[in-house]
Amino acid sequence: MKLIFEKGAPDQHLSLLPACDVPEVSFKEERALPLRLPHVSENELTRHYKQLSDRVHGMNDGFYPLGSCTMKYNPKIDEELAALPGFTQIHPLQSAETAQGCLEVLHTMEKNLCEITGLDAFTLQPAAGAHGEFTGLLLIKAYHVHHKDFARTKIIVPDSAHGTNPASARMAGFDVVNIPSGPDGCVDLEALKAAVGPDTAGLMLTNPNTVGIFDKNILKITEIIHKAGGLCYYDGANLNAVLGVVRPGDMGFDACHLNLHKSFATPHGGGGPGAGPVGCKAELAQFLPGPQVEEKGGKYKFVTPKYSIGRVRGFAGNFDVVVKALCYLLTLGKEELPHVAENAVLNANYMMARLKTSYTMAYDTFCMHEFVMSLEGLHKETGIAAMDIAKGLLDHGIHPPTMYFPLIVHEALMIEPCETESKEIMDEVCDVFLQLFEEAKTNPQALHDAPLHTPVRRLDEVAAARHAIVRYNFD
Repeated sequence: MKLIFEKGAPDQHLSLLPACDVPEVSFKEERALPLRLPHVSENELTRHYKQLSDRVHGMNDGFYPLGSCTMKYNPKIDEELAALPGFTQIHPLQSAETAQGCLEVLHTMEKNLCEITGLDAFTLQPAAGAHGEFTGLLLIKAYHVHHKDFARTKIIVPDSAHGTNPASARMAGFDVVNIPSGPDGCVDLEALKAAVGPDTAGLMLTNPNTVGIFDKNILKITEIIHKAGGLCYYDGANLNAVLGVVRPGDMGFDACHLNLHKSFATPHGGGGPGAGPVGCKAELAQFLPGPQVEEKGGKYKFVTPKYSIGRVRGFAGNFDVVVKALCYLLTLGKEELPHVAENAVLNANYMMARLKTSYTMAYDTFCMHEFVMSLEGLHKETGIAAMDIAKGLLDHGIHPPTMYFPLIVHEALMIEPCETESKEIMDEVCDVFLQLFEEAKTNPQALHDAPLHTPVRRLDEVAAARHAIVRYNFD
């Protein structure tokens, strides 16, 4: 497929903009540079973007079991409501008096998230999950500084956490203490007890963790941290597994971020936009980013917490994403929300039960929303790695699961089917997985050569990473 700059000819053009209805202003000649725009007709431009869209795999194209990402179906009604003129034509610099409806949306969403998580206050500013982690850690830092407890410089992160957890802790200025998991995939309590002390600022815990297990010692974990004087941060990226069933606040967590582009059915992937709201207990609320929305006598206004850490995002965050997520919550209601988690867990366990007849499960136990297979044994026996199975899936129109993560599982494939997939679809996908497993033993070269039927065959990924071409060479 040609790039857009490789199409057309210098004398071709199209006009998509209406005539200018205000006085035109031009830069001085010495400042003007010719625009490097492609010279194509409208027909060629339309075909180009259609061809690009044909190469994108999304939820509307097929099964998308990307572990730890919750690539669920997004109801189209959420998109339609978020596109209403009252939401799309608002300006972020309008006064609060002229944007009461939008402020009500923000306030209502915050209250809903507080009820779902068992926390007391929320900020909707963070733009994504890792941004939320960073914000939550700044709250923890502000809390310790406010109490003049300057010795607390360490954040404990289990090895089953999301990879962004240690990175966020370092960005917030903390030292990271990594602790191992036990044979059951849960936090090693003895290692945790040995790690805490007067320098412990807090713990970051992904729950359910990245091997799809709800830590059975969750209450003991938060108790250990609190007794040491630290605070507990809940990575809520996997909340889809427990949505409406259990709440982080009830488990002893002081702060938590959620991914609206995961658990709350707003579009996910392609670089955004996302949203990673952060909630906290009352003792941390005074440090939240400002401004917050406050309701009094039926009127809404912006207020800034007394010891606010300041803005972490322009205006009120990705507002339209919040609108979509609120539509999703209001559509389901309090009674239906737990069914999201129940069906997500059911689907994951169904697929795991079917695939464990051939594949090795990293943890052969009841899972939550996702499960991890280890292809280490298959690799040693046949030479077929997790990457080969993933490439083979592409020829069947299936997006590969997350590969080689978490790092504590060798040759890992992490599968998350989500609650929006039917049994019929999952059966078809399981049949493909089982077919590829047999092919690994009978015709391994075919999987080494895969994919055969995609627009681009297997790439040299090392060369692509080390010698990336990120801009067009006009010369």
